[in-house]
Amino acid sequence: MESEEASLQALESLMTEFFHSCTTNDRKREIEELLNSFAGQTGSWRHCLYFLFNSRNEYVMMYSLTVFENLVNKMWVGVASEDKGELRSCLPKLLLSQHALLPFFIRNKLCKVIVDIGRQDWPMFYHDFFSNTLQLVQSPSLAPLGLVLLKMTSEELVCPREDLSVARKEELKKLLLEQIPTVLNLLTGILETVWDKHSVTVSTPPPSPNSRESGVLAGDSSPMILDGESGSLCLLALECLAQLFSWIPLSSSITPSLLASIFHFARFGCQQPTKTKPLPTSNGDSAPGRHPANGDGGLSRTGQIDRGRLGVMAMNCINELMCKNCVPADFEEFLLRMFQQTFYLLQRLTNTHSQSNTHTIRNRLQELDESYVEKFTDFLRLFVSVHLRRIESNAQFPLVEFLALLFKYTFNQPSREGYLACLEIWSIFLDYLTTKIRSRLADRDSVMNRYKDALVLLLREVLNRIQFRINQSELEELDDETLDDDQQTEWQRYLRQSLEVVAKVMELLPSQTFSVLFPVLRENLDIYLGLQQFIVTSGTSRRLNITAEADCRRLHCALRDLSSLLQAVGRLAEFFTGDVFSGRFNDALTIVQRLVEVSCYGSQISLYDVEMAVPSVLKPDLIDVHAQSLAALQAYSHWLAQFCSEAQRQQHQTQFVDLITSSMAATTPLINAKVPDKLLLSACHLLVSMATTVRPVFLMSLPAVQNIFNMITENHNHRLPQEAHVLVCRALSNMLLLPWPSLPEAEQQWPSRSANHARLINSLTQQYRLLPRPPDHHHTSKAVIQQTVCVLKDLVDSISGEATKSRQICYHSLQESVQVTLALFPPFMQQPDVTDEMLSFFLMLFQALRVQMGVAFTEQIIQTFLNMFTREQLAVSILQEGSSGSNVVQKFLKILQVVVQEPGQSFKPLLPSILSLCLDQVYPIVSERSCPDVKAEMFELLFQILHHNWRFFFKTSVLSSVQRSGAEEVMENQAQFTSAMQVFGQSFLQPDIHIFKQNLSYLEILNSKQKLYHRKLFRNAMLFHFLNVLLQVLLHKSHDLLQDDITLALYNMAAVDFPAFYSSFLPEFLNGCQGLDPHQRTTLARHFTPERDLPSFSQGVYRLVNDLRFYRLCNGSLPQGTLKL
Repeated sequence: MESEEASLQALESLMTEFFHSCTTNDRKREIEELLNSFAGQTGSWRHCLYFLFNSRNEYVMMYSLTVFENLVNKMWVGVASEDKGELRSCLPKLLLSQHALLPFFIRNKLCKVIVDIGRQDWPMFYHDFFSNTLQLVQSPSLAPLGLVLLKMTSEELVCPREDLSVARKEELKKLLLEQIPTVLNLLTGILETVWDKHSVTVSTPPPSPNSRESGVLAGDSSPMILDGESGSLCLLALECLAQLFSWIPLSSSITPSLLASIFHFARFGCQQPTKTKPLPTSNGDSAPGRHPANGDGGLSRTGQIDRGRLGVMAMNCINELMCKNCVPADFEEFLLRMFQQTFYLLQRLTNTHSQSNTHTIRNRLQELDESYVEKFTDFLRLFVSVHLRRIESNAQFPLVEFLALLFKYTFNQPSREGYLACLEIWSIFLDYLTTKIRSRLADRDSVMNRYKDALVLLLREVLNRIQFRINQSELEELDDETLDDDQQTEWQRYLRQSLEVVAKVMELLPSQTFSVLFPVLRENLDIYLGLQQFIVTSGTSRRLNITAEADCRRLHCALRDLSSLLQAVGRLAEFFTGDVFSGRFNDALTIVQRLVEVSCYGSQISLYDVEMAVPSVLKPDLIDVHAQSLAALQAYSHWLAQFCSEAQRQQHQTQFVDLITSSMAATTPLINAKVPDKLLLSACHLLVSMATTVRPVFLMSLPAVQNIFNMITENHNHRLPQEAHVLVCRALSNMLLLPWPSLPEAEQQWPSRSANHARLINSLTQQYRLLPRPPDHHHTSKAVIQQTVCVLKDLVDSISGEATKSRQICYHSLQESVQVTLALFPPFMQQPDVTDEMLSFFLMLFQALRVQMGVAFTEQIIQTFLNMFTREQLAVSILQEGSSGSNVVQKFLKILQVVVQEPGQSFKPLLPSILSLCLDQVYPIVSERSCPDVKAEMFELLFQILHHNWRFFFKTSVLSSVQRSGAEEVMENQAQFTSAMQVFGQSFLQPDIHIFKQNLSYLEILNSKQKLYHRKLFRNAMLFHFLNVLLQVLLHKSHDLLQDDITLALYNMAAVDFPAFYSSFLPEFLNGCQGLDPHQRTTLARHFTPERDLPSFSQGVYRLVNDLRFYRLCNGSLPQGTLKL
């Protein structure tokens, strides 16, 4: 006894020292090693039992419980049966005697250890484990403790870790499911008892959802008050239910009375917080022994339970049920009852006594627990996305009234995030409606008539919400500078989500949307177009004569709104093209004419160049409106393209020419280095769309476009910023290269267009072609190379998918520049930022123009690269990970990928060199390093070689493939094939999960296309190793995210010869597994039933891996010298 007391004192001293702020890290490590050594001793748990019963030091108690937890979870098999019995007896007694005095986290840890023992021994050796828990739940004084145990039991027994065999996991789940009706009845009883005890005025049942709101709040005049003890008990019961609902199936065990009880407490979330009197307890906390799982049980400082938390937890229970998409047919009536109850809650949330004052709804929601509003929004999202299709047609559910309430709920959200979450619900509903209408075209009108008013209201309100004129204070708070992960500002995200709803309504109600949107647009346009009268000119300067603060504020709001509405108009462009072009032609023409008008106006009066009051606010607004008018016009380029082809047939030629001419008159003055970047780029993008999408025959002959052509080809002193320069060059090149729509080949004027294109390219590359050879490495030369090559790459990219003629003309113009680039490549080899740009250009050439370049020149390029990329050069480049050098190697490997995919025999002579580069030069460098980007490209190159050049390795004739006569496979280049497979196999031993996934998919593709796994060489020499390594990966749990992919690959490999897999591979694999005895190996093999379908095989793999890990855990926990039977 004395030694145990001394040990306890020593442990307390050590723990206090360990957590003292002055203790050094070295000393902490010493103490940790000492504690671990003590915990690892046989029988140390007896000392810990003494410590638990005799110490009040929290550190000591936590340490002792950790020793028990480790004993139960990792060494239980090796514990003597009498010792197990002692622990099953002592620990529950300790819990019952001390739970009222223990801190909640110590009590929870003790509960967890007891539940862990139950997970191992119930019901065979610990037959009263669950019945004891249920008795506690039924005991008035110990019910909170019982509920903590019950919740933990559900958590730990249903989803245990790998310390149990699959058979045991299945047994536990089955045993628990048998107890569920009893458990749910007990929990229902607790909730009903508390409700009945405390409800005095809250006795009115929820009305039918068909009733109006006047009687909804009957019985709410005196909100129900719960004492802390009852509230904590209900909170624990609801937590238990939420946990159970997360895994039990929908069944008759979930009774109407249970559902009604949950909704009773869900109503608490709808009530405003009330001021309450303190409970008569000494410290304001709950009575002893009433600690819930999280410590405070949601008690306020007055001792009253926070009713908002009860509402949140009740909604949590409801949402767990809502998540279940698999609904039995006999359960749909039950769902309807749920939705009726929720409808009632929604009425309460959106109800006001003064129907005219909608602001009070917002105040009401703002006063509620924020988590409750979030949970309720989650419910609405689940209802609309998962269950609406089940309920919509039910006459008992008033869907239109539900949408009216959802409308009020959405537009009275107290937070912006809450509002956007509700907008997402509307998007889901609109998607559902669109899908439904597409599948029921016959009664489209009757469906739409039902919802038309609601959707128009939604549209108006969403448009109001994005307008500064109406909603300025809220919108000014949105950040419009910081970019998020999606490269959007907070304002852009808000606007985009709003406009997506507008677009979805437009798809359903085009004419109504147009009639709502266009008047608002016109109103703001009139303000913008009227600004000219306020411009005062004095000498060379111009000034906007609007100075009053109120006028400036109104102008700011009008300009911001016009910018948003122009984006909305652009977003709707897709709804005027295609089959509906003719039917909606007049509306679209009106829009485009207005956009052209406003763009021309902006370019003519150049408001960005005018002096004004508060320029820091108004100047960005004016620039943005101008840029958005051009962007909106660009969005209608597909409509203009359709108009172009229709105009030739329907005599609208003059109208079309006027639109294009005016558009260019608005665009070309802005293509100037002095124009603000945002405006310049908008103009350039519009020019590109006109040249690429619309392609009017007369575009290049317009004086405005001729001016741009002359500026680019002749005036090198006023160079545009690089991004704008590239875009303008692309537009001019495409005008000359792309075929004009609806015109025969004879009328395409290719000779003159080809000559003009050659002149354009010669002008663009003049400085580049005149660089000295060998080049000086002056920064000016580098700049010329990078800028020119960037432009050429973009020009090739823009015609990569076009007809042969366009590509022929393009290559003819580029030919000299390509030769120059190849000649410049070796001298700049040591400057990766330059070679990176060059290789990007060559990659684009190979992807788009390799046919035009011809075999001989292509070979010359590849050979030049192969000679330059020596092993030393590769090592230098690859080791600069994430730098230009690494990028250069990636680009080179991408070029080779394009080459090896080329059909025919042209580039087959290069395959040995390319394989050697991969296997002998690149792989040895990257194999020992991470280099994920280079590795990914190298493996893709190997895959493409195998995939597109299979006959380089397997010479099987077509006839023998058809006959399947079992003829000997003829192989060539076997050594390279084997090396490639080894490289793939070794990648599965690496930690990089992305490379693993990529390479596994490559093998699967090769098997599906080329029967890789069935090839004799693979079957005989490699199959065992691949199966082995993939199973080992599953055993080590290193790539758990890819479990399904790995199992599918295992199945496809095993399917080559199932009998051999089960009779030969499996026993050999198990014999090679350490930490198993012969009986366990036999059991594992027997449980892996020889099934041939994928689901059964997958189940077999899961069982094998799980049980093998379990056996190793058990064997590792047995004392040395244990006799195994």
